Amino acid sequence: MFDIGFSELLVIAVVALIVIGPERLPKVARTAGLLSGRLRRYVNDVKADISREMQLDELKKMQQEVADRIAAAESTVRHEMHEVASSVAQDIAPPGEETAELTVHQGDLFRGAPQEDLLHGASPEPTFSDAVVPEKTPAGLTTPATPTERT
Repeated sequence: MFDIGFSELLVIAVVALIVIGPERLPKVARTAGLLSGRLRRYVNDVKADISREMQLDELKKMQQEVADRIAAAESTVRHEMHEVASSVAQDIAPPGEETAELTVHQGDLFRGAPQEDLLHGASPEPTFSDAVVPEKTPAGLTTPATPTERT
């Protein structure tokens, strides 16, 4: 940090001994040591905070790059799906009829519905997770309609 040699430290110590005096010199040296330790810790904390901020900025940039790549891939997949759907519609349509624009929702593709139903505009069947199953109790057991209150 500073280029202070042994001779400069010796001169500083002699001047401090003359100016401060031998009774107060140990207390002043201890206080100076504590203050320099606090200063070093403060500088190290500032360096660590700056380093964390730089890493956070790098992570935000990487997150934005990944989000951009995902958006580009999603648009490419949507474009390809549209082209495939229109090509299938043209292949399926009888000659002389106009081909209708097909709309296939992204959620429909992942619900397990057959592709032919989706291409003809039918909505997919509800999946097992959509079904409501009534609660069954074993024979002979009854559940009270309302909870009983303590008295």
